Amino acid sequence: MTTSFNPPIRKLMGPGPSDVHPRVLGAMARPTIGHLDPEFSRMMEEIKDLLRYAFKTKNFLTIPVSGPGSVGMETCFVNLIEPGDKVIVCQNGAFGGRMKENVERCGGTPVMIFDDWGKPIDVKKVEDTLKNNSDSKALAFVHAETSTGVQSDAARICGLAKEYGVLSIVDAVTSLGGTPVLADDWNADAIYSGSQKCLSCMPGISPITISKRAADVIRSRNHKVQSWFMDLNLVMGYWSGEGSRAYHHTAPINSLYAIHEALVMLAEEGIEQAWERHAKMHRALRQGLEAMGLSLVVEKKYRLPQLNTVAIPEGVDESEVRAILLSRYNLEIGAGLGDLAGKVWRVGLMGQSSKEEHVTLFLSAMEDALLQQGAAIKTGVALPAARTVIQ
Repeated sequence: MTTSFNPPIRKLMGPGPSDVHPRVLGAMARPTIGHLDPEFSRMMEEIKDLLRYAFKTKNFLTIPVSGPGSVGMETCFVNLIEPGDKVIVCQNGAFGGRMKENVERCGGTPVMIFDDWGKPIDVKKVEDTLKNNSDSKALAFVHAETSTGVQSDAARICGLAKEYGVLSIVDAVTSLGGTPVLADDWNADAIYSGSQKCLSCMPGISPITISKRAADVIRSRNHKVQSWFMDLNLVMGYWSGEGSRAYHHTAPINSLYAIHEALVMLAEEGIEQAWERHAKMHRALRQGLEAMGLSLVVEKKYRLPQLNTVAIPEGVDESEVRAILLSRYNLEIGAGLGDLAGKVWRVGLMGQSSKEEHVTLFLSAMEDALLQQGAAIKTGVALPAARTVIQ
């Protein structure tokens, strides 16, 4: 007979999800009310304000989409891109490839800019491509590439998009709440993210923010949005808060309780303090790894603090190391993807997983696992090195 499922308690230090605070888990367990209830409507307005704080924006169209980050991505593309539109897409990892897929499925034509996995987007390539494709409608890129641990220069790339009169579509799934995402300062037109990374909520909600310029484009489309569910012209009838809300779909009520609580916690900490905490824990992790004799793949100035790609030492079975961490320490890290498969581990320091106890546990567990593999590492030095940063 099938019984209730009781998951093990893990320390989540992979590419996502991250650990969820008991306050957020507790919020999910609160009594379910109707999605048109006046009290629920009041909370919806608070979520929008809290998301504006997280995105550093005044954009009216700033909402949580019902679905994971992939739904947020698709929402931006299906609303902004129509058949025949030309879209410049930057790809320096796995998720730029997903942007290309979205453009094609919308009937658009992608113009690709490729950079090596582990490298940031080349801004000069972006400008050259914009010059040579003046009829483009949009420029899409990943700010924080989860597959490689690279952060690209969103301010300059969005600035170029504005200069050349195209819309910017930005993937901030792994950056929102962990490193600066400055929607208004960047003049970004559409940014999407996810709840399960640096916001430390459970998966299933995708925050998005859309500029006035992009909202005007959505309202003046020549064709209906190909997705009824993700059509922001319809969704905003529910989220607008102007007069009575129009029924669109039954919102994930308890999940929205959770993202509200996660955003309240972010505001309590202060977003600048959250950025600094992620940066500090990254520095501690790096110090410990380098003292041990390991290295990070990404060049220092382009590293994403909350997602670290660690080079696998010669002769080490990377999957066996991950298995030891999981079975012995209840600690999850990620494997490499695509061009980096079998070459790196992906170590997340996101949200509630970005703190001292996670860094020290990981360094201790990694030393143990690598010694079992006979790796030539320095022992007993990683924790003292990390603590020089933490303290």
